[in-house]
Amino acid sequence: MFQSFKIIHFADLHLDAQFAWAGAHSDSARRRRQGLRDALLRIVRLAKEVEADAIFCGGDLYEHERATPDTAAFLKDVFANSAPLRVFIAPGNHDCYVPDSLYALNDWSPNVHVFHEDRLQSVELAPGLTLWGGAHLAPRGTSNFLERFQTSDEGMHLALFHGSENAGFAQQEEGKAQHAPFDAAEIPRAGVHHAFLGHYHRPRDAEHHTYPGNPDPLAFGEKGDRGAVVAIVKRDGNIERQRHAVASTTVHDVQLDVTGCHTQQAVRDRLRNHISGMNGIVRLTVRGDIQPGVYLRDRDLRDELANFEAAQVRYVDIRAGYDFHKIKKEGTVRGEFVRDVLSSDLAASEKRRVLTAGLRSLDARNDLDVL
Repeated sequence: MFQSFKIIHFADLHLDAQFAWAGAHSDSARRRRQGLRDALLRIVRLAKEVEADAIFCGGDLYEHERATPDTAAFLKDVFANSAPLRVFIAPGNHDCYVPDSLYALNDWSPNVHVFHEDRLQSVELAPGLTLWGGAHLAPRGTSNFLERFQTSDEGMHLALFHGSENAGFAQQEEGKAQHAPFDAAEIPRAGVHHAFLGHYHRPRDAEHHTYPGNPDPLAFGEKGDRGAVVAIVKRDGNIERQRHAVASTTVHDVQLDVTGCHTQQAVRDRLRNHISGMNGIVRLTVRGDIQPGVYLRDRDLRDELANFEAAQVRYVDIRAGYDFHKIKKEGTVRGEFVRDVLSSDLAASEKRRVLTAGLRSLDARNDLDVL
């Protein structure tokens, strides 16, 4: 009978992800994809450092539609080099077990076990400790792995699969589809002491299950202490969990309010102050009232972000700081245009839009789209 068993659990790495926000074929996207590979290497290194007994992967290890032969060779080598450490993989909806999947085509080393049925199958981890794992065999439509399932003997039982906890669904990422949905209460009811899961990218440590979250950043706005989970399974049924960061980079969401900046240099100086000491990946959100005399192009902001691995710039509620009531007093074409629009039947928001577009056109401005 085992005394304790140490597991490194991760999921949702998404090797070969497109990273459309960075430009799928850009250098930034290429570096992000390499960052995912580096994260897997860190996970294996962590497993060796803590002297783990096994590595669990809860699915979406890679993205089937974009997987390359090089990715297949990379995975084969990484896991073979981790031997004698055992590796258990439960394919998810993005890396489902199909005839042309990397799982089916790769000649895996003996220490790698890929579950390949859409029902839970057992593997002995140690005397008195059993792992039950299942696979998605299609990108969608996989049923609840726990429905009508019951462990078959005594001892301690763990589960490994890619699925959606129903109760936590509303708390997860917006637009995240459910796959292999289940209720948390089904885990102990099935005789499973703990389920190691994948699918939700937001990490969660519940009483009977663990979502590690994607170990390396995939998108902006990700929340939670994600990474690889070191889980120590005790003979008495207790499980100790500790999260370890394995990401190769950091992600920053920077808010830049340009209100009050009277020159382009003032905008750039404000941005420099915001990003001082940062590196990795950044999403810059620009908002506020921009003075009519400030000529600011997208590339001016991107120049300040050149040292980041990848950068995204978006403009939210940028308003031109025109004083419409002052301009309407002018005896000019501008003044006549403003007077005509202000006296029209347009809604207030539409008046502002028309006035801003017209005045910027009269000023021959084409640097930023403003409201």
